[in-house]
Amino acid sequence: MDFLGLVMLQNKLKAETVPVLEELRRACIRPVMVTGDNLLTAVSVGRECGIIPAKGKVILTEALPPRDGQPATIHWQSADELPAAEVLEKASKEVRAAFAEGGAHGARPPSPGPALSSASGFQEIKLLLEEAEPPPLPRPKTAETSYHFAIGGKSFAVILDHFPDLLSKLLLCGTVYARMAPDQKTQLIEALQRMDYYVGMCGDGANDCGALKRAHAGISLSELEASVASPFTSKIPNISCVPDLIREGRAALVTSFCVFKFMALYSIIQYLSVLLLYSILSNLGDVQYLFIDVAIILSLAFTMSLNRAWPKLVPQQPPTSLVSPQLLLSVFTQILLSLGFQVGSFLLAQGQPWYHPKEEGHCGPRANLTLDSNSTAPANVTAGLGPEEEEAHDTSSVRSLENTTLFYVSSFQYVAVALAFAKGRPFRQPTHTNGFFLASLVTISGFLLLLLLWPIPALEEFLELDCIPYEWRLILLVLTLSNVVLSLSLENFVCDRDVLWQRVCYTQWKYEYPNQATYPQLELDEMSPGYSCRWHASPRAKYKRLAQELLFDPGWPPQPKTSTKAQLPPAESTA
Repeated sequence: MDFLGLVMLQNKLKAETVPVLEELRRACIRPVMVTGDNLLTAVSVGRECGIIPAKGKVILTEALPPRDGQPATIHWQSADELPAAEVLEKASKEVRAAFAEGGAHGARPPSPGPALSSASGFQEIKLLLEEAEPPPLPRPKTAETSYHFAIGGKSFAVILDHFPDLLSKLLLCGTVYARMAPDQKTQLIEALQRMDYYVGMCGDGANDCGALKRAHAGISLSELEASVASPFTSKIPNISCVPDLIREGRAALVTSFCVFKFMALYSIIQYLSVLLLYSILSNLGDVQYLFIDVAIILSLAFTMSLNRAWPKLVPQQPPTSLVSPQLLLSVFTQILLSLGFQVGSFLLAQGQPWYHPKEEGHCGPRANLTLDSNSTAPANVTAGLGPEEEEAHDTSSVRSLENTTLFYVSSFQYVAVALAFAKGRPFRQPTHTNGFFLASLVTISGFLLLLLLWPIPALEEFLELDCIPYEWRLILLVLTLSNVVLSLSLENFVCDRDVLWQRVCYTQWKYEYPNQATYPQLELDEMSPGYSCRWHASPRAKYKRLAQELLFDPGWPPQPKTSTKAQLPPAESTA
């Protein structure tokens, strides 16, 4: 056998991997590698793709099960403690030893330089190691050194069984998980979820099915076995779909909250109108209810949800609860504003000098309803009214100055809150990009303005509106425009103004790096705009509380070339 040379196989990263991981990191989303490859191979790939920074220190975690009466032990070793020269020297000795063993078969060790030998038919090949890529630009607000733990599948199983107190710390700082079995991937997902992480998982094989199904968002990168168990399937076999899925999910969540707030305000606004009208024994007409529900609410609620997702993944996170402070403040301020304008216009209408309650007719003076001396009911109301008389009586109880005033004011309030709650950036595209929503706003607003400023008798008769003086119509126009401006101002400059909340109520988390050492989660927390409305309050998420505790733990991270033994269970008492 003649030795001709060595063949080196290289599994390069896909072109989309590094930009996607960098985008996730800028969005303060922590990437973790879970693979079935060798541990050192996984660490090398992690450095190449940027999951492990250039100045990050990797701590190899090797856990051994208990044996011969000894407890389970974890050995900590730094992956960077051997210099590159020693590694090359060791590899060179192994190659030369292999050639020495095969010398009897005609093989010879390689010479220091490349050469061609046509006489012997051998072509000597020199294998060169590529130089490491230059380190990326330093990221803001990160410490000089970060620690990343690399754990193998066997060690992960031992830690699960014998080191439950260290598991959460390792998960917080673990970046590379290698030689992981399918059930261990699922266990890793469940352990991260118990720490209040929202976990997404990408996989392309049958061994990823359990983890893809267990994760909050599982993405199958192939259309074979993994796509059956995964909620999402990508037609492109790379991770470029991950930012797209996150952006679409955030946009869908924000849209759900916007529609929820709009429907809540719709109910409250209509309730306030009916409550005020009940105070004068009146109500909204059937046609008015139908116009509000179908023409205004249905069209606005449907079209305001058609905004596309914002094309850039941002560090800010959308609210995850319906009872978050910003959402509640937004709803309550709009309720108080609607209440103030409706009550103000109601009382202002009754205070006009030309106001006469319960008048008959449309535009002229009307006689007040009189009560019979022996009855508490109006004289024109009898028990034996026919269908036409009942319809006429219902119409007279609906048409009034108060009814017409509140109809116009409440109709414009629906438009105002829809425009205020139609959020754009940073999670959805701006409102002006939603053509259907703009068309609905313009159509409804134009129709209401036409009905208010240029009254059409047929439409007023159909909507059961009373004929009111033109001066009062101008006053209503000023009131409704003021309502719209205040609604937009409160929503955009108070309720949805992060800078104002940071200065008035919120306190940003401040981490102090002892000995210039940090962990992957702390790097992201320092870059992310995380705030709490409680002064000096601890975070609610378990992993964030643990990240703060590790800052003041003198024994963490463990030093390389040291060991940690598990606590032996107490010996059972013998009889």
